[in-house]
Amino acid sequence: MKKMKVFLVLNGEKPNQLPDVSDYEVICATDGAYKYLKEQGITPHFISGDFDSLDNIPEGIDIIETPDQNYTDFDKILQILFDKGHNTVDVFGASGKEQDHFLGNLNTAIQWKDRLKITFYDNHGRYFLADKKTIIKKCLHKTISLIPFPEVAKISTKGLQYSLTDEDLMFGKRIGTRNKAIENQVEISFKSGNLFIFINH
Repeated sequence: MKKMKVFLVLNGEKPNQLPDVSDYEVICATDGAYKYLKEQGITPHFISGDFDSLDNIPEGIDIIETPDQNYTDFDKILQILFDKGHNTVDVFGASGKEQDHFLGNLNTAIQWKDRLKITFYDNHGRYFLADKKTIIKKCLHKTISLIPFPEVAKISTKGLQYSLTDEDLMFGKRIGTRNKAIENQVEISFKSGNLFIFINH
């Protein structure tokens, strides 16, 4: 599979600032997020969705209608990207607004974890579904939270203020919020489960 980095915008909280989109090979959005890109003067390669939240469909942009209500717009656009051969996706606008959408987006990321490398960005930092061995660089003094979804077995950390050694985390019982990086490189490993790592600015 070819490596093509994708810039994707969803219809959540608007980012206060965006990266240089010239670093991306593909720019796309769900239909509800197109207005934001238009305001920023960014023209996407394509838009997808059921177009229930877009009044005027723009001309000169590839429009991919996905009316199937059994899947979210996020899931459907990930399927499109996967079918096109893309594998690295930076997602903006996945959090904020209705929190059920945010949790649904996390659930979707888990469903795609073996096929796509997805990193979410918001106005507070970034978050992603961790590999069983994950290294975070250039993170000294940053706040790092480890959130099991719903549980993670035998997690160990290096470089965090409050370290873990072969410990279990479980949502509703024990999670790892608001830790601090005391080294410029943090290492996290675990045996099984789904772990989201949140890194605040």
